[in-house]
Amino acid sequence: MTPSARVQSAIELLDAVIAAARAQGAPADRILADWFKTHRFAGSKDRRAIRDLVYDAIRACGPIPANGRAAMLRLAATRPELALLFDGSPYGPAVIAPGEPVAESGAAPDWLIAALTASGISEEIMTALSGRAPLDVRVNALKADRAQLTLPQAGEALPVPHGLRFASGTAVESWPAYAEGLIEVQDLGSQLIVEALPIAPGGTVIDLCAGAGGKTLALAARLGNAGTIIAADTDKRRLGNLAPRAARAQARIAHTVLLDPGRELAALAAWSAAADHVLVDAPCSGSGTWRRGPDARWRLDPASLARLTALQDHVLDIAAALVRPGGTIAFVTCSLLDSEGADRIAAFLARHPGWQPQPLALAAPTTARGAGQRLDPLTTGSDGFFVALLKAPC
Repeated sequence: MTPSARVQSAIELLDAVIAAARAQGAPADRILADWFKTHRFAGSKDRRAIRDLVYDAIRACGPIPANGRAAMLRLAATRPELALLFDGSPYGPAVIAPGEPVAESGAAPDWLIAALTASGISEEIMTALSGRAPLDVRVNALKADRAQLTLPQAGEALPVPHGLRFASGTAVESWPAYAEGLIEVQDLGSQLIVEALPIAPGGTVIDLCAGAGGKTLALAARLGNAGTIIAADTDKRRLGNLAPRAARAQARIAHTVLLDPGRELAALAAWSAAADHVLVDAPCSGSGTWRRGPDARWRLDPASLARLTALQDHVLDIAAALVRPGGTIAFVTCSLLDSEGADRIAAFLARHPGWQPQPLALAAPTTARGAGQRLDPLTTGSDGFFVALLKAPC
Protein backbone atom coordinates (compact mmCIF):
# COMPACT_ATOMS: atom_id res chain seq x y z
CA MET A 1 0.00 0.00 0.00
CA THR A 2 1.15 3.56 -0.66
CA PRO A 3 1.48 5.93 2.30
CA SER A 4 -1.56 7.86 1.01
CA ALA A 5 -3.60 4.65 0.79
CA ARG A 6 -2.70 3.85 4.39
CA VAL A 7 -4.01 7.26 5.45
CA GLN A 8 -7.28 6.73 3.56
CA SER A 9 -7.71 3.28 5.13
CA ALA A 10 -7.13 4.81 8.56
CA ILE A 11 -9.78 7.46 7.82
CA GLU A 12 -12.32 4.77 6.89
CA LEU A 13 -11.51 2.83 10.05
CA LEU A 14 -11.90 5.99 12.11
CA ASP A 15 -15.36 6.46 10.59
CA ALA A 16 -16.24 2.97 11.87
CA VAL A 17 -14.75 3.64 15.32
CA ILE A 18 -16.66 6.92 15.65
CA ALA A 19 -19.94 5.33 14.57
CA ALA A 20 -19.44 2.47 17.04
CA ALA A 21 -18.62 4.88 19.87
CA ARG A 22 -21.85 6.79 19.26
CA ALA A 23 -23.89 3.56 19.16
CA GLN A 24 -22.04 1.82 22.03
CA GLY A 25 -20.80 -0.75 19.51
CA ALA A 26 -17.50 -2.58 19.22
CA PRO A 27 -14.32 -0.96 20.56
CA ALA A 28 -11.55 0.18 18.24
CA ASP A 29 -9.30 -2.85 18.74
CA ARG A 30 -12.07 -5.22 17.62
CA ILE A 31 -12.96 -3.03 14.64
CA LEU A 32 -9.34 -3.03 13.50
CA ALA A 33 -8.99 -6.79 14.01
CA ASP A 34 -12.09 -7.45 11.90
CA TRP A 35 -10.89 -5.05 9.17
CA PHE A 36 -7.50 -6.72 8.92
CA LYS A 37 -9.15 -10.14 8.57
CA THR A 38 -11.10 -8.96 5.52
CA HIS A 39 -8.26 -6.94 3.96
CA ARG A 40 -5.58 -9.55 3.50
CA PHE A 41 -3.78 -7.43 0.91
CA ALA A 42 -2.52 -5.24 3.74
CA GLY A 43 0.89 -6.57 4.74
CA SER A 44 2.32 -6.53 8.25
CA LYS A 45 3.97 -3.11 7.72
CA ASP A 46 0.71 -1.74 6.31
CA ARG A 47 -1.27 -3.06 9.28
CA ARG A 48 1.17 -1.60 11.78
CA ALA A 49 1.17 1.79 10.05
CA ILE A 50 -2.62 1.90 9.75
CA ARG A 51 -3.10 0.86 13.38
CA ASP A 52 -0.70 3.58 14.54
CA LEU A 53 -2.48 6.20 12.44
CA VAL A 54 -5.88 5.26 13.83
CA TYR A 55 -4.80 5.30 17.46
CA ASP A 56 -2.69 8.43 17.09
CA ALA A 57 -5.66 10.23 15.54
CA ILE A 58 -7.96 9.09 18.36
CA ARG A 59 -5.45 10.33 20.94
CA ALA A 60 -5.17 13.67 19.15
CA CYS A 61 -8.91 14.37 19.48
CA GLY A 62 -10.78 15.43 22.60
CA PRO A 63 -14.55 15.35 21.92
CA ILE A 64 -15.78 12.72 19.51
CA PRO A 65 -15.04 13.98 15.97
CA ALA A 66 -17.61 14.52 13.25
CA ASN A 67 -15.94 11.88 11.08
CA GLY A 68 -12.70 10.05 10.42
CA ARG A 69 -11.36 12.65 8.01
CA ALA A 70 -11.75 15.42 10.59
CA ALA A 71 -9.92 13.23 13.11
CA MET A 72 -7.06 12.57 10.70
CA LEU A 73 -6.83 16.27 9.86
CA ARG A 74 -6.42 16.96 13.59
CA LEU A 75 -3.45 14.58 13.62
CA ALA A 76 -2.08 16.10 10.41
CA ALA A 77 -2.17 19.54 12.05
CA THR A 78 0.64 18.37 14.33
CA ARG A 79 2.40 16.17 11.78
CA PRO A 80 2.89 18.14 8.55
CA GLU A 81 4.20 15.09 6.69
CA LEU A 82 0.72 13.58 6.94
CA ALA A 83 -0.91 16.65 5.39
CA LEU A 84 1.19 16.05 2.25
CA LEU A 85 -0.41 12.60 1.88
CA PHE A 86 -3.84 14.19 1.31
CA ASP A 87 -2.87 14.29 -2.38
CA GLY A 88 -5.93 13.02 -4.24
CA SER A 89 -3.96 10.04 -5.57
CA PRO A 90 -5.68 6.71 -6.36
CA TYR A 91 -6.76 5.07 -3.06
CA GLY A 92 -5.54 8.17 -1.17
CA PRO A 93 -7.50 10.94 0.56
CA ALA A 94 -8.71 14.01 -1.31
CA VAL A 95 -6.68 17.19 -1.17
CA ILE A 96 -7.38 19.29 1.92
CA ALA A 97 -9.84 22.08 1.09
CA PRO A 98 -9.44 25.58 2.54
CA GLY A 99 -11.39 25.89 5.79
CA GLU A 100 -12.17 22.18 5.94
CA PRO A 101 -13.46 21.12 9.40
CA VAL A 102 -10.82 19.75 11.79
CA ALA A 103 -11.66 17.81 14.95
CA GLU A 104 -11.04 19.48 18.31
CA SER A 105 -7.96 18.53 20.29
CA GLY A 106 -8.00 17.76 23.99
CA ALA A 107 -7.57 15.06 26.60
CA ALA A 108 -11.24 14.05 26.61
CA PRO A 109 -14.77 15.38 26.05
CA ASP A 110 -15.42 18.53 28.08
CA TRP A 111 -17.63 16.90 30.71
CA LEU A 112 -14.96 14.29 31.43
CA ILE A 113 -12.22 16.90 31.68
CA ALA A 114 -14.38 18.72 34.25
CA ALA A 115 -14.90 15.48 36.21
CA LEU A 116 -11.19 14.64 36.14
CA THR A 117 -10.24 18.15 37.21
CA ALA A 118 -12.70 17.94 40.11
CA SER A 119 -11.05 14.64 41.02
CA GLY A 120 -7.67 16.33 41.33
CA ILE A 121 -6.23 15.14 38.01
CA SER A 122 -3.76 17.65 36.65
CA GLU A 123 -3.24 18.61 33.02
CA GLU A 124 0.10 16.78 33.15
CA ILE A 125 -1.59 13.53 34.15
CA MET A 126 -4.22 14.02 31.45
CA THR A 127 -1.42 14.46 28.93
CA ALA A 128 0.21 11.25 30.19
CA LEU A 129 -3.11 9.45 29.68
CA SER A 130 -2.95 10.43 25.99
CA GLY A 131 0.42 8.76 25.44
CA ARG A 132 1.21 5.17 24.52
CA ALA A 133 1.50 2.63 27.30
CA PRO A 134 4.49 0.32 27.60
CA LEU A 135 3.90 -3.42 27.76
CA ASP A 136 4.37 -4.94 31.21
CA VAL A 137 4.57 -8.63 32.00
CA ARG A 138 4.51 -10.65 35.20
CA VAL A 139 6.91 -13.57 35.39
CA ASN A 140 4.87 -16.49 36.72
CA ALA A 141 6.55 -17.43 40.01
CA LEU A 142 4.84 -20.82 39.92
CA LYS A 143 6.99 -21.80 36.93
CA ALA A 144 9.86 -19.33 36.54
CA ASP A 145 12.16 -16.83 38.22
CA ARG A 146 12.67 -13.32 36.85
CA ALA A 147 16.41 -13.36 37.49
CA GLN A 148 16.95 -16.61 35.61
CA LEU A 149 14.39 -16.36 32.82
CA THR A 150 15.80 -15.80 29.33
CA LEU A 151 13.49 -13.98 26.91
CA PRO A 152 13.94 -12.82 23.28
CA GLN A 153 14.34 -9.29 24.63
CA ALA A 154 15.72 -8.06 27.93
CA GLY A 155 12.96 -6.21 29.75
CA GLU A 156 13.33 -3.46 32.32
CA ALA A 157 12.89 -4.72 35.89
CA LEU A 158 9.89 -3.12 37.59
CA PRO A 159 9.58 -2.32 41.33
CA VAL A 160 7.69 -5.56 41.96
CA PRO A 161 9.27 -8.99 42.42
CA HIS A 162 8.18 -10.46 39.09
CA GLY A 163 7.57 -7.52 36.74
CA LEU A 164 9.31 -6.65 33.47
CA ARG A 165 8.62 -3.78 31.08
CA PHE A 166 8.95 -3.80 27.30
CA ALA A 167 8.30 -1.24 24.60
CA SER A 168 4.73 -0.71 23.41
CA GLY A 169 3.80 -3.25 20.75
CA THR A 170 6.35 -5.89 21.76
CA ALA A 171 4.95 -9.20 20.52
CA VAL A 172 5.36 -11.10 23.79
CA GLU A 173 2.31 -13.27 23.06
CA SER A 174 4.28 -14.87 20.22
CA TRP A 175 7.14 -15.87 22.52
CA PRO A 176 7.51 -19.49 23.69
CA ALA A 177 7.66 -18.26 27.29
CA TYR A 178 4.12 -16.90 26.92
CA ALA A 179 2.80 -20.11 25.35
CA GLU A 180 4.39 -22.10 28.18
CA GLY A 181 2.80 -19.95 30.89
CA LEU A 182 6.08 -18.50 32.13
CA ILE A 183 4.89 -14.92 31.64
CA GLU A 184 1.55 -13.11 31.67
CA VAL A 185 0.78 -9.64 30.33
CA GLN A 186 -0.11 -7.49 33.34
CA ASP A 187 0.30 -3.78 33.99
CA LEU A 188 2.59 -2.60 36.77
CA GLY A 189 -0.38 -1.17 38.67
CA SER A 190 -2.15 -4.52 38.89
CA GLN A 191 1.06 -6.19 40.04
CA LEU A 192 1.67 -3.54 42.70
CA ILE A 193 -1.83 -4.02 44.09
CA VAL A 194 -1.72 -7.83 44.22
CA GLU A 195 1.70 -7.78 45.89
CA ALA A 196 0.42 -5.42 48.61
CA LEU A 197 -2.75 -7.32 49.54
CA PRO A 198 -2.91 -8.75 53.09
CA ILE A 199 -3.21 -12.40 52.03
CA ALA A 200 -1.26 -15.39 53.31
CA PRO A 201 -0.82 -19.08 52.41
CA GLY A 202 -3.71 -21.15 53.68
CA GLY A 203 -6.21 -18.32 53.42
CA THR A 204 -9.48 -18.16 51.51
CA VAL A 205 -9.53 -15.44 48.86
CA ILE A 206 -12.46 -14.55 46.61
CA ASP A 207 -11.83 -12.68 43.36
CA LEU A 208 -15.34 -11.34 43.05
CA CYS A 209 -15.06 -9.72 39.61
CA ALA A 210 -12.50 -12.09 38.14
CA GLY A 211 -13.21 -11.54 34.46
CA ALA A 212 -10.71 -13.56 32.44
CA GLY A 213 -8.59 -14.05 35.55
CA GLY A 214 -5.52 -11.85 35.25
CA LYS A 215 -5.46 -10.95 38.94
CA THR A 216 -6.74 -14.43 39.89
CA LEU A 217 -3.61 -15.98 38.40
CA ALA A 218 -1.46 -13.37 40.14
CA LEU A 219 -3.14 -14.24 43.45
CA ALA A 220 -2.40 -17.94 42.95
CA ALA A 221 1.24 -17.17 42.20
CA ARG A 222 1.49 -14.83 45.19
CA LEU A 223 0.19 -17.62 47.48
CA GLY A 224 2.30 -20.30 45.80
CA ASN A 225 -0.90 -22.31 45.23
CA ALA A 226 -1.14 -22.63 49.03
CA GLY A 227 -4.55 -21.09 49.45
CA THR A 228 -8.20 -21.45 48.49
CA ILE A 229 -9.01 -19.12 45.60
CA ILE A 230 -12.56 -18.65 44.35
CA ALA A 231 -12.97 -16.83 41.03
CA ALA A 232 -16.44 -15.41 40.39
CA ASP A 233 -17.96 -13.29 37.63
CA THR A 234 -21.21 -12.70 35.77
CA ASP A 235 -19.57 -12.95 32.32
CA LYS A 236 -19.63 -16.58 31.21
CA ARG A 237 -17.41 -16.02 28.18
CA ARG A 238 -14.64 -14.20 30.05
CA LEU A 239 -14.78 -16.53 33.05
CA GLY A 240 -14.55 -19.46 30.64
CA ASN A 241 -11.12 -18.24 29.58
CA LEU A 242 -9.75 -18.73 33.08
CA ALA A 243 -9.49 -22.53 33.10
CA PRO A 244 -7.11 -22.84 30.11
CA ARG A 245 -5.06 -19.89 31.37
CA ALA A 246 -4.81 -21.44 34.84
CA ALA A 247 -3.77 -24.79 33.36
CA ARG A 248 -1.04 -23.13 31.31
CA ALA A 249 0.19 -21.23 34.38
CA GLN A 250 -0.15 -24.25 36.71
CA ALA A 251 -2.28 -22.04 38.96
CA ARG A 252 -4.61 -23.83 41.36
CA ILE A 253 -8.07 -22.24 41.41
CA ALA A 254 -10.30 -24.04 43.90
CA HIS A 255 -13.66 -22.92 42.49
CA THR A 256 -14.97 -20.98 39.52
CA VAL A 257 -18.44 -19.53 40.11
CA LEU A 258 -20.65 -18.05 37.41
CA LEU A 259 -22.87 -15.43 39.01
CA ASP A 260 -26.45 -14.54 38.16
CA PRO A 261 -26.81 -10.74 38.42
CA GLY A 262 -28.99 -9.93 41.40
CA ARG A 263 -28.57 -13.41 42.90
CA GLU A 264 -24.81 -13.40 43.51
CA LEU A 265 -24.98 -14.22 47.22
CA ALA A 266 -27.01 -17.36 46.55
CA ALA A 267 -24.25 -18.69 44.29
CA LEU A 268 -21.61 -17.77 46.88
CA ALA A 269 -23.54 -18.96 49.94
CA ALA A 270 -20.86 -21.52 50.83
CA TRP A 271 -18.46 -18.67 51.61
CA SER A 272 -20.85 -16.35 53.43
CA ALA A 273 -18.91 -14.53 56.20
CA ALA A 274 -16.03 -16.97 55.64
CA ALA A 275 -13.49 -15.35 53.32
CA ASP A 276 -10.26 -13.96 54.68
CA HIS A 277 -10.06 -11.52 51.80
CA VAL A 278 -12.28 -10.43 48.91
CA LEU A 279 -10.80 -8.65 45.93
CA VAL A 280 -13.34 -6.38 44.24
CA ASP A 281 -11.77 -5.43 40.90
CA ALA A 282 -14.96 -3.64 40.00
CA PRO A 283 -16.39 -2.88 36.55
CA CYS A 284 -15.63 0.75 35.80
CA SER A 285 -15.19 3.41 33.14
CA GLY A 286 -11.58 2.42 32.47
CA SER A 287 -10.50 6.07 32.51
CA GLY A 288 -7.14 4.95 33.85
CA THR A 289 -6.48 2.81 30.77
CA TRP A 290 -6.98 5.41 28.03
CA ARG A 291 -3.38 4.94 26.94
CA ARG A 292 -4.39 1.45 25.77
CA GLY A 293 -7.96 2.12 24.61
CA PRO A 294 -8.26 5.85 23.88
CA ASP A 295 -11.64 5.48 22.17
CA ALA A 296 -13.13 4.63 25.60
CA ARG A 297 -13.22 8.42 26.24
CA TRP A 298 -15.85 8.68 23.50
CA ARG A 299 -17.90 5.73 24.73
CA LEU A 300 -18.60 7.06 28.21
CA ASP A 301 -21.43 9.42 29.16
CA PRO A 302 -22.85 10.58 32.51
CA ALA A 303 -25.68 8.03 32.44
CA SER A 304 -23.37 5.06 31.88
CA LEU A 305 -21.02 6.36 34.58
CA ALA A 306 -23.95 6.50 37.02
CA ARG A 307 -24.83 2.89 36.19
CA LEU A 308 -21.24 1.85 36.84
CA THR A 309 -21.06 3.56 40.23
CA ALA A 310 -24.31 1.89 41.29
CA LEU A 311 -22.83 -1.47 40.25
CA GLN A 312 -19.68 -0.73 42.23
CA ASP A 313 -21.78 -0.11 45.35
CA HIS A 314 -23.60 -3.38 44.70
CA VAL A 315 -20.48 -5.53 44.44
CA LEU A 316 -18.97 -3.89 47.52
CA ASP A 317 -22.07 -4.83 49.50
CA ILE A 318 -21.78 -8.41 48.23
CA ALA A 319 -18.14 -8.51 49.31
CA ALA A 320 -19.06 -7.28 52.79
CA ALA A 321 -21.37 -10.28 53.22
CA LEU A 322 -18.59 -12.71 52.26
CA VAL A 323 -15.83 -11.50 54.58
CA ARG A 324 -15.29 -13.11 57.97
CA PRO A 325 -15.07 -10.89 61.05
CA GLY A 326 -11.73 -9.10 60.91
CA GLY A 327 -11.26 -9.98 57.23
CA THR A 328 -10.55 -7.51 54.48
CA ILE A 329 -11.83 -6.19 51.16
CA ALA A 330 -9.65 -4.56 48.51
CA PHE A 331 -11.66 -2.29 46.22
CA VAL A 332 -9.96 -1.58 42.91
CA THR A 333 -11.03 0.35 39.83
CA CYS A 334 -8.92 1.25 36.80
CA SER A 335 -10.36 4.76 37.00
CA LEU A 336 -9.09 8.20 37.99
CA LEU A 337 -12.54 9.59 38.74
CA ASP A 338 -13.45 10.16 42.38
CA SER A 339 -16.96 8.93 41.62
CA GLU A 340 -15.44 5.48 41.01
CA GLY A 341 -12.92 5.66 43.84
CA ALA A 342 -12.90 7.78 46.97
CA ASP A 343 -16.63 8.51 46.72
CA ARG A 344 -17.50 4.83 46.59
CA ILE A 345 -15.48 4.06 49.69
CA ALA A 346 -17.04 6.97 51.58
CA ALA A 347 -20.50 5.71 50.61
CA PHE A 348 -19.60 2.14 51.68
CA LEU A 349 -18.35 3.27 55.10
CA ALA A 350 -21.58 5.22 55.58
CA ARG A 351 -23.64 2.09 54.78
CA HIS A 352 -21.50 -0.27 56.87
CA PRO A 353 -20.68 1.10 60.32
CA GLY A 354 -17.73 -0.56 62.00
CA TRP A 355 -15.69 -1.14 58.87
CA GLN A 356 -12.36 0.66 58.86
CA PRO A 357 -10.02 1.72 56.03
CA GLN A 358 -6.53 0.27 56.35
CA PRO A 359 -3.13 1.37 55.00
CA LEU A 360 -1.85 -0.49 51.95
CA ALA A 361 1.88 -0.32 51.29
CA LEU A 362 2.45 -0.20 47.55
CA ALA A 363 6.04 -0.37 46.32
CA ALA A 364 5.81 2.74 44.11
CA PRO A 365 4.69 6.36 44.48
CA THR A 366 0.94 6.92 44.73
CA THR A 367 -1.40 9.79 45.60
CA ALA A 368 -3.66 9.66 48.66
CA ARG A 369 -7.29 10.12 47.70
CA GLY A 370 -10.00 9.87 50.33
CA ALA A 371 -9.59 6.60 52.21
CA GLY A 372 -7.55 5.06 49.40
CA GLN A 373 -4.70 5.59 47.00
CA ARG A 374 -4.50 6.54 43.37
CA LEU A 375 -1.97 5.34 40.81
CA ASP A 376 -1.43 7.13 37.52
CA PRO A 377 0.96 7.08 34.55
CA LEU A 378 2.85 10.21 35.64
CA THR A 379 3.20 9.48 39.38
CA THR A 380 3.39 5.69 39.45
CA GLY A 381 4.38 4.83 35.89
CA SER A 382 1.37 2.53 35.56
CA ASP A 383 -2.17 2.64 34.27
CA GLY A 384 -4.54 4.70 36.39
CA PHE A 385 -6.06 2.90 39.39
CA PHE A 386 -7.82 3.60 42.65
CA VAL A 387 -7.34 1.09 45.46
CA ALA A 388 -8.60 1.02 49.04
CA LEU A 389 -8.35 -1.63 51.74
CA LEU A 390 -11.24 -2.11 54.19
CA LYS A 391 -11.30 -4.23 57.35
CA ALA A 392 -14.47 -5.83 58.68
CA PRO A 393 -15.42 -5.36 62.35
CA CYS A 394 -14.42 -8.25 64.59
